[in-house]
Amino acid sequence: MLTRAYRFELNSSRVPAGEPLLEVQGVGLRFGGIQALNDVSFTVRQGDVHAVIGPNGAGKSSLLNCVNGLYRPREGRIVLHTVDVKNRSRQHDLVKMRPHRIARLGVARAFQNIELFGHLTVLENLMLGRHIHMRHGLFTSFAWFGPARRQEIRHREFVEEVVDLLELQAYRHAPVGSLAYGIQKRVELGRALCLEPSLLLLDEPMAGMNAEEKEDMARYVLDVNELRGVTVMLIEHDMGVVMDISDRVSVLDFGKLIGDGTPDEVRGNRAVVEAYLGADA
Repeated sequence: MLTRAYRFELNSSRVPAGEPLLEVQGVGLRFGGIQALNDVSFTVRQGDVHAVIGPNGAGKSSLLNCVNGLYRPREGRIVLHTVDVKNRSRQHDLVKMRPHRIARLGVARAFQNIELFGHLTVLENLMLGRHIHMRHGLFTSFAWFGPARRQEIRHREFVEEVVDLLELQAYRHAPVGSLAYGIQKRVELGRALCLEPSLLLLDEPMAGMNAEEKEDMARYVLDVNELRGVTVMLIEHDMGVVMDISDRVSVLDFGKLIGDGTPDEVRGNRAVVEAYLGADA
């Protein structure tokens, strides 16, 4: 477990711990005649690790795509709560926003399939995660002096914090394409963290990993959540991991919400047991 003091904050949210950060309200999504999501409602609270589980095809990834703006639901609202520097609370309906605006509000995403630039180094991939925070203009970028240089140095310092947090020091100058799969998944997580998210969306962060790699990734997710205060909403099929690291669990089946509560409550929900864990569980 990490104990050092960090200079920069990864969590950009000022919402008080335990208060609603994201509210999914009656969300419905259709693809032609297929109802991918049907009246889905639940709340993600600030500071939680909130898991979304369900069988393949239950609508989990579609839900995350709605949250970060890749899909636009036909029904319902997805409300992100923020608090500005003057301590004013605001609500943002993400359904009405484009993905880049949602990212600027502090919603970051790591995908199930690795979406890194294999020919770039770890540091270069992580620096790409800082793009929404870069403010210097075209001329100063080319000249690289004055404010642009100072800003570049500050962004690099932030990236180095992420490198330390995820223990990527040995790989910082290696091309991502040359790294093992588990390390690449860690870099994918790091790039999302470089956006300074208030809400981190993880789509099966442990897919394709062996037991040791899963244990490492679970530890990093908990470090991000507990030590840096980042709220995490994740999709994961490994029920052992879900029950160990989650504060709350929402369960989808054929696009409908059939369970929502603490891990113990979900574990004891008969509809969840029959739909996902198996009738004999």
